[in-house]
Amino acid sequence: MVLGLVIGTVVATRKEPELESLKLLLVKPCDVFGQPLGGPPIVAADAVGAGLGEVVLYASGSSARQTKVTHNRPVDATIMAIVDLVESEGQMCYRKP
Repeated sequence: MVLGLVIGTVVATRKEPELESLKLLLVKPCDVFGQPLGGPPIVAADAVGAGLGEVVLYASGSSARQTKVTHNRPVDATIMAIVDLVESEGQMCYRKP
């Protein structure tokens, strides 16, 4: 899984029926402090009700299809958790506001 920051929403009015009812979010990989890293954002299916500005854990590849929401659906990335805090080497790096 990868830490990511939700930076937007993706709306598609016409899509494959297997994608119906999936909420799609734009996620940028981030560091342990919740700061976005370089590189392009990804589109991820939301399995947990994440929102704009939240730090999340997402999985990609075949692991993205292992949730109840995305099982056997054509997704390549899925948000699987909303992060409350990140601690590294005894130091608090991130805490959800």
